[in-house]
Amino acid sequence: MKLTFIGADHEVTGSCTLIEACGKNILVDCGLEQGKDTYVNCEIPVEAEKIDALFLTHAHIDHSGKIPALVKAGFHGPIYATDATGKLCDIMLKDSAHIQESEAEWKNRKAKRAGGEIVEPIYTVQDAEASMKLFKSCFYDEDYQVFDQIRIRFLDAGHLLGSSSILVTITEDDETRTILFSGDVGNVDRPLIRDPQKPDEADFVIIESTYGDRTHGERIDYVAQLSEIIQRTLDRGGNVVIPSFAIGRTQILLYLIRIIKEQGLVKGHDNFPVYVDSPLAVEATAIYSSPLTSFFDEEALELLAKGINPIRFENLHLSVTTDESKQINFDREPKVILSASGMCEAGRIRHHLKHNLWRPESTVVFVGYQVEGTLGRKIKNGADKIKLFNEEIAVKAEVLELADISGHADRDMLLDWLGNLKQAPRKVFVNHGDDEVCDIFADSIREKLGFDAVAPYSGDAFDLLSEDFTERAAIVKAVKKKQAAHEKVSAVYNALLEAGQRLLRVIEKNKGGANKDLEKFTERINSLCDRYER
Repeated sequence: MKLTFIGADHEVTGSCTLIEACGKNILVDCGLEQGKDTYVNCEIPVEAEKIDALFLTHAHIDHSGKIPALVKAGFHGPIYATDATGKLCDIMLKDSAHIQESEAEWKNRKAKRAGGEIVEPIYTVQDAEASMKLFKSCFYDEDYQVFDQIRIRFLDAGHLLGSSSILVTITEDDETRTILFSGDVGNVDRPLIRDPQKPDEADFVIIESTYGDRTHGERIDYVAQLSEIIQRTLDRGGNVVIPSFAIGRTQILLYLIRIIKEQGLVKGHDNFPVYVDSPLAVEATAIYSSPLTSFFDEEALELLAKGINPIRFENLHLSVTTDESKQINFDREPKVILSASGMCEAGRIRHHLKHNLWRPESTVVFVGYQVEGTLGRKIKNGADKIKLFNEEIAVKAEVLELADISGHADRDMLLDWLGNLKQAPRKVFVNHGDDEVCDIFADSIREKLGFDAVAPYSGDAFDLLSEDFTERAAIVKAVKKKQAAHEKVSAVYNALLEAGQRLLRVIEKNKGGANKDLEKFTERINSLCDRYER
């Protein structure tokens, strides 16, 4: 009875863990890595055709995105996921496959001209379609006997429509162990979906730590915050450009904008246009409008009962074709643009950034986590210039982060979720966080809850019966030797940028403080600036 950690270990993306028990090999999640790699992940130590089943926590690509590649390699077992996760994966995996094929085609055109090697896509649309035939629809709070001695139960993780924590119960040689995979634990009091369901039992827990080193701060009124941003941007004749994850975040923003329009909170622009420019987001929005009522929160259900669509309103434009997308930037009327990808690494958002980043009247609003190394992280951290389509673009637009709208629980929420267990687990494994954050959150678990916690690396293997690591990975940094010195400098500089962001958060928290204290604070900041500006 063994766990092997494959992906999202000391990293945020690429979630994947292998369970070996009762003669079965089971994967929990099989995600693509996104952004910059910190470590080289080990290969899955079992051939694809020998994997007996896959348990999927939710549809986001960093948890599901390598499933078609697994199927392409020979996997043909059942994929257990909630009904909503299956419906979202149906569009997300096909979209991901289309991107893989397009990128391979582009690389091969260049390779032919240069006499280079031809590459194959990681997987194709056909592979994605084959994957969908393996999905088994599940629902929350029901036990599913997947094998004779192995059963699972899905708990509502509150992160995305259909997102789950998965409790796995295994009996082998008269020994029973329960393993809880948190998936991505959601933020609280968010529109459309319910708060995360807290677990009450588990011998072992694998818990995410995306925001394991920080709190979201005091809860801010989403509607007031967003309406203020839209108001001042439209007043100065600019566009509000929101790089938004196509599934989940886009629909929450539409929910908020519907309220803003309904209550007339943006003055002088009563019927301002809103564009959703992402074919994937358009398809996902249709799914969120479908009768998946068992996954919605009470407020959304009340609106639906009154015949009100929670995410639709007047002057909402859903752009599907390339021509429709291009037309958005030809139209000079101030507007709100929601476009993917959420980290600005691909998709139509890059075109909207090209047309708006250099405009002081426009605003770019980040509404989700930006992985280190992504274009979104660079812009958010204050880059003066960025490169898009081989063109240098000055960053003159106002750049903001919509506070607290993150889909992930913060440190205190994660501790509260974990602390709901009736008995201390035998061990907690921390993953799905930046390199240092995993260790920081493991420390917090030990200090605040008194639980035994560790942050494993890719390749670590743990025996659930002897309760000890049977293999410890050779930790391999994902950088070439000739880049090592540059990467070290970059890491230090990125740490400095993070410190600057933290300083801004501290300044915001001290709003309304005593003038005497604020003056001292200001003097110290200015003293530091004077020292390093010389």
